[in-house]
Order: sequence, then C-alpha cells, then structure tokens
Amino acid sequence: MTQALVSIGSNIERDFHIEAAVHALRQLDPQCRFSRIFEAEPVGFEGPNFYNLIAELHTAQPLETFWQAIRDIERQHGRQRDDIKYRDRTLDIDLLIFGDHCQPSGPTLPRNDIYKFAFTLWPLAELCPTQAVPGDGRTFAQLWQAFDQHQPLWPIDTPAYLKDQSSS
Repeated sequence: MTQALVSIGSNIERDFHIEAAVHALRQLDPQCRFSRIFEAEPVGFEGPNFYNLIAELHTAQPLETFWQAIRDIERQHGRQRDDIKYRDRTLDIDLLIFGDHCQPSGPTLPRNDIYKFAFTLWPLAELCPTQAVPGDGRTFAQLWQAFDQHQPLWPIDTPAYLKDQSSS
C-alpha cells in the first residue's frame, strides 16, 4: 500500500463540499485520516475564506489511477481544470505526496504547496509531524517550525463528520 497525502480546500459552500470530499475519500480508503479543518484567507485573490485540511490515505492503486480518482471527485463538485488559477473553488483536491515519488510533472511530487502555504503545512505538521518529505529529508514538523510567511490561518471547531473517524 502506498501512502497518499492530499490537500482539500473549498470557499464556495464550504461545509457541503468539504464534507462531500471527506465521504468520497473514505470510499477510496475507509481508514483514511484527516487533519483538523483550518480557515484561511484566499491567497492571490479576493474572495470568501477557505476551509482547508489534509487527508492521509493508503492505496494499492498506481499513481495515475489514484490521481485521476481525486480529480474525478473534484469534477463531480463542479471543479473545472481549465479555470484560472487564483479564484473561488467549490472543491480543490491536490495530491501532495504519493509514497516516495519525486517527479517534476504529471503530477509534480512532492507538490510545492507544502513549502508555500500555511494552510497546507500546518495541518501536515499536525497529522504527520515526523514524516520526511521525499527528496528533501526534513519532516513536516521541521518545515512548519521554520515557516516564516505570515498567512492568516486558524482552526475551526471539528464538525461531526470528522469526529466520527475511528482512526485518528
């Protein structure tokens, strides 16, 4: 089984789309784990605040099949991949880590969002603090401790659909 770490975000009907993503990811791995949900201001544009969290799944699927599965979940919730980059999103699911894969495209792994965004790194540091980034060697906790960009971010109260998870 390969570990996959994915980021999940929404700023349109946030509760609905985040809960739907959690349920869809549990279909891929019933034992998946989730970080807390964090609220964050949009980066690169004006709009409603986002809800963001990280999911850890384990899969026997090859990379391309798994990547397509999470893109299908996005598409089912109105995500269009040809959209402009910085805009409101019903659902954004990005593959951050897939086992020890390091590759420059299709998808880029590990995804650079790990280093750039507090809404990605803080939940990673909480969910998998001692895990090292493939090709880097530093742990998520070490990266979070050294993170020096100011990005407003705060945890929200845990909704019932995350409290019900038995594996975290």
